[in-house]
Amino acid sequence: MAEGSITALIRKVVFKAEPYIPQVPKPKKKVSLQTRLIWSGLVLVIYMVMGQTPLFGATAPQFDFLQFARVIFASQQGTLVELGIGPIVTAGLLMQLLKGSDILHFDFKKPEERGVFQTATKVVTYIVIAAESIVYATAVYGPGVHQPYILYVMIGQLMGASIIIMLLDELVQKGWGLGSGISLFIMAGVAQQILWSLFSPLPAGDGGAVGIIPYIGQQMMHGDLSNVLFRSNQLPSIFGLFLTAGILLILVFTQGMKIEIPIVSTKYRGFSAVYPIKMLYTSNIPVILASALTANAVFLGQMLWANFNPKNNNVFMNILGQFDPTSPSTPIGGIIYYVTPPRGLAVASLDPGRAIGYILFMIGIVVLFGKLWVELGGLSPKSAAQNLLDADVQIPGFRRSNAPVEALLAKYIPSVTIIGSMILGCLSGVSDVLGVFGGGIGILLMVDILINYYTQLVREQVEVVMPRLGALLGRK
Repeated sequence: MAEGSITALIRKVVFKAEPYIPQVPKPKKKVSLQTRLIWSGLVLVIYMVMGQTPLFGATAPQFDFLQFARVIFASQQGTLVELGIGPIVTAGLLMQLLKGSDILHFDFKKPEERGVFQTATKVVTYIVIAAESIVYATAVYGPGVHQPYILYVMIGQLMGASIIIMLLDELVQKGWGLGSGISLFIMAGVAQQILWSLFSPLPAGDGGAVGIIPYIGQQMMHGDLSNVLFRSNQLPSIFGLFLTAGILLILVFTQGMKIEIPIVSTKYRGFSAVYPIKMLYTSNIPVILASALTANAVFLGQMLWANFNPKNNNVFMNILGQFDPTSPSTPIGGIIYYVTPPRGLAVASLDPGRAIGYILFMIGIVVLFGKLWVELGGLSPKSAAQNLLDADVQIPGFRRSNAPVEALLAKYIPSVTIIGSMILGCLSGVSDVLGVFGGGIGILLMVDILINYYTQLVREQVEVVMPRLGALLGRK
């Protein structure tokens, strides 16, 4: 089927389906910042309550099959947010890849075209919600269900909860809240993990509290601080606390590194600004893609091992991966062993080669995905040059045409893509190996989201004081 006919088919489907799709209406006038913050807080509270509500009929599975993606999907096992934002992210990423690879043709400069694309993404999200709910409930919880109607109820719960999450995200994005619901949910999940590592009073395997703060208090009462710096079983420690703080500082510093290209407006006389090319140009998308790909490879390896090599006696299958028969989620050999992190300093010290190999693997695969995302995500020099021209700005000293602007951007974008991806891959790998609070990818996502929220709040304040300037800064 030709590319144009695919786009035409999608338009036809959207036209017929749109009247039946639930929509969150846009506010008739701009909502005040205070009201938007209240709505964002309410949405977050609803999501967190759902994250503590058990999934009716579910029994704890032997393994957590979504453990690799809990941070990315902001999900909680055995609750209404079992799938989290996974269907939304999956559908959105699929549509963006189709758009970025020119399989779908939509002119985002036209509001009606942008609306069709957004509605099509919502339709795909519903399809993904239905598919993931059925497959996940059947594969994970189905074996423990003895009455069919309970399985149907669980599927209905997963589908209903995922639709509510999608509408909550839409409510925030439509202008009732600030930013996006997806960002709020991810940030809250990572922050919750960090706070748990800091302050949890629940008992841990070493006899002390899980949280490092109450654990220090307990050790001080006993007059023994010898175990505070490092703890066994990957429990929070002073070393982990300092490492987390150090990673946060490095991320904040690198987020501020950028190359600034001067630009002037062709529409507003006398207005000049800079076009920033950040060192972390691709944001965290390559890390997310790399982590998801690795985790899916591990999951596939587990299934192949369980069906064809449960005793680790197949020479060829052992090359792919070997797992501990008493704990099938733990790799003990093969390629999979080296592309999964040895979490915790104690585990890494037992096999330093594996730790170093994993970090190098993360750097390489994040660089690969970074270069791929620049092309597919509309971030290439050609796309960036076109975006500048579409925004009615030009670079002083350059003709207002694509070729010279693209040539200038091509001097910087490929380099910062590689360097930035190497930094992200290294930070993610080191964080996973040494065990930072919230996880390596969790920390990366949280810092990126917080900085975006800070930028948006500054823009909101500028718009209050200088509406015309704020509107210009808010242009996409």
